[in-house]
Amino acid sequence: MSNTIAVFNPSTEEQIAEVPDSDQAAVDAAVARARETFESGVWRKAPASHRANVLFRAARIIEERKDELAALESQDNGMNLTAAGHIIPVSVDMLKYYAGWVGKIHGESANLVSDGLLGTWETYHTFTQLEPVGVVGLIIPWNGPFFVAMLKVAPALAAGCSAVLKPAEETPLTALKLEEIFREAGLPDGVLNVITGYGETTGAALTAHPDVDKISFTGSTEVGRLIVKAAAGNLKRLTLELGGKSPLIMFDDANLDKAIMGAGMGLLAGSGQNCSCTSRIYVQRGIYDKVVEGLAGFAQMLPMGGSDDPDSVLGPLISDKQRKRVEGIVNDGVAGGAQVITGGKPMDRKGYFYEATIITNTTPDMRLIKEEIFGPVGCVIPFDDEDEVIAAANDTHYGLAGSIWTENLSRAHRVVNELRAGQIWVNSSLAADPSMPISGHKQSGWGGERGRKGIEAYFNTKAVYIGL
Repeated sequence: MSNTIAVFNPSTEEQIAEVPDSDQAAVDAAVARARETFESGVWRKAPASHRANVLFRAARIIEERKDELAALESQDNGMNLTAAGHIIPVSVDMLKYYAGWVGKIHGESANLVSDGLLGTWETYHTFTQLEPVGVVGLIIPWNGPFFVAMLKVAPALAAGCSAVLKPAEETPLTALKLEEIFREAGLPDGVLNVITGYGETTGAALTAHPDVDKISFTGSTEVGRLIVKAAAGNLKRLTLELGGKSPLIMFDDANLDKAIMGAGMGLLAGSGQNCSCTSRIYVQRGIYDKVVEGLAGFAQMLPMGGSDDPDSVLGPLISDKQRKRVEGIVNDGVAGGAQVITGGKPMDRKGYFYEATIITNTTPDMRLIKEEIFGPVGCVIPFDDEDEVIAAANDTHYGLAGSIWTENLSRAHRVVNELRAGQIWVNSSLAADPSMPISGHKQSGWGGERGRKGIEAYFNTKAVYIGL
């Protein structure tokens, strides 16, 4: 582990830290520590009340250090302090939610009469028990790193697993603090291990490791496919929360003021660096011009600034590489006839900033419509009727989320039933709660996170028959 990775603040392009570039030996050591603690039972066999208390204690420590963690998240990711200050308590809520599940998920029991091997009826007392799956590898992205880390760490620890957490190489700092906080809260050494490094090396080594029982990954669909192949060696369990190209559908009976604001925030939250962002905005033709004008005005009025600007709403993209990718997709669209209503270019300032962008006159085959952009770029597309827009909204290999704006409850239910996505908002955008699951349909993922399903993903089920 001789090499290191420089960490930069996307708002300033200045280096703020240096972390190890973990090699195969470092990954092996982290997995071995996790395996040793799992097999010893120091965590999984501890009383449920003790495990819950450790998690609640960690939540209290995070609350006490919220300002420090928000500042670190802001520098690491580039988001402003206001946004980072919101992420920390939301992450605490996630941890408390799963701490509350410890000891409350049980198997089932029944007395059964079943055919025996010799053709006679046999009576059994049967039960199932849920057991932690083992050593889990948790791989998280650079957008919202502290929250996504908690989304995986909290249910994994609540289930009794031992874990190896690999943050994105761009945003490792709050994950390293998280390991420190859990240790301070009383989590035994080796139960949670954080390793830093590049996805194609460190992440690949963790994914393919024969002593890892499960991988939970959040990131792009492209990398998700690579993880599926790498995990095949020992048939690891997988939870994959992958990309999205989510549609927002606005009917002509929608409350336009609320719908335009909802569409704007659904598109531009986190500068569009959110897999659930609704970047395909379908608007019924009778209100189309008014909505385009409203969205352009909304995009223009949002203040843009760096991690040290408390008044900013739009922050930078994570890296110059990502900004160039966004710029390339927009330029390809313009070359094909798309029209930029507002924005459409990088900002001439320090930091990896790109203007909030509203685009019209797209065609279904454009990268603007087909690809996950992960930037503040939205396309507004007219439609005439319900069947037409449902077909267009579903014309994607993604299926993560969607948003519907209408005052007609019957129509809302019809469209909800037809959209092929794992999470739908009606007259809202990007709503979330720890108790509600999120799962990707089609190529947006396997399995689910949050809610009861989120912790169940870290259990194996064992069936037991006792002859009577």
